[in-house]
Amino acid sequence: MLVTEFSTEVVAAPERFVLFEENTAESHIPTRQRSNDREDFRAKVRVVDLGELQVSALSFPHLEIARTAKMIRHSDPEVYMISYMLGAEGSFSQAGSDTTFHAGDLMVLDSSHPFDAHRHPLQDSWSQLIVQLPHKLLPLPEKRVRGLLAVPISGRSGMGGVFARWLSDLNARAGEFTRADIPTLTSVTLDLLASVIARCLEADDALSPEARRSALRVQINAFIEQHLADPDMTPQTIADAHHISLRHLQQLLTEDDTSPAAWIRHRRLERCRLDLANPHLNTRPIQTIAERWGFTNPTHFSRLFRTTYGIPPRDYRNLPSKACANRQPPCAE
Repeated sequence: MLVTEFSTEVVAAPERFVLFEENTAESHIPTRQRSNDREDFRAKVRVVDLGELQVSALSFPHLEIARTAKMIRHSDPEVYMISYMLGAEGSFSQAGSDTTFHAGDLMVLDSSHPFDAHRHPLQDSWSQLIVQLPHKLLPLPEKRVRGLLAVPISGRSGMGGVFARWLSDLNARAGEFTRADIPTLTSVTLDLLASVIARCLEADDALSPEARRSALRVQINAFIEQHLADPDMTPQTIADAHHISLRHLQQLLTEDDTSPAAWIRHRRLERCRLDLANPHLNTRPIQTIAERWGFTNPTHFSRLFRTTYGIPPRDYRNLPSKACANRQPPCAE
């Protein structure tokens, strides 16, 4: 996987804004940019390249961005840009929609329509994650997506929250993946995005069955992560929370070569393993760590841990930090 990063602080202050303009014009679509901090524009850009789709993280001070009709006539890559606002408050305008955005909002823009955006002047900085992808990759008609341009979508709950967490995790852990993972990462990103947009447009029927299944699987995984500490979480409670049958849940996870019970166990053990490898938690009793992640029986936990990682929990904690970091668990079966 290709991850590129740059900071404007690699050049002298007067050259920083121009460097940012040149870099973003290559990594993103061309726009007209203006800033009150032009004399010392401190910005960072990180791009995760997934082929036709890319996820980028940007942070910068005051900035006004516009894409004009003239720019579109000159060159239009025909892409959607979905922004997840991490911090800032400002305004977007596109396709007749004028809206205020806040931290935690998702926003869809289209390179084929003029738009402008600016941060509110009282905000010190602006940070966001952006997914950029060709129109053709999104399995929804353009005329349906057009009704959602520059309309804020909550990234705090529901499918919008699942998608926002997925983007944050993908960006944070990009260095862990390889090029072989790109098709899977792209597929999940597209299916989740399509589900969020379709839900907002009440157009779930426009999604393929495959896209709906993939989005549901990721939503289930997110639910499991949020409830790992609950010892009463069972496959049945997961199925009930998503209004599906236990058999349907089992079929969904079979597509990922696991079962509900095995996946819960795998994720709980992984959380325990990470805590045991954390030197800041060395004074915390192993039983407390196990209970924190839903294991109420110490003997059962110790046996599972040793079977999975080939070493007892106490011995694992005492391994050198490098060995712990390099010891990878087997896939859940």
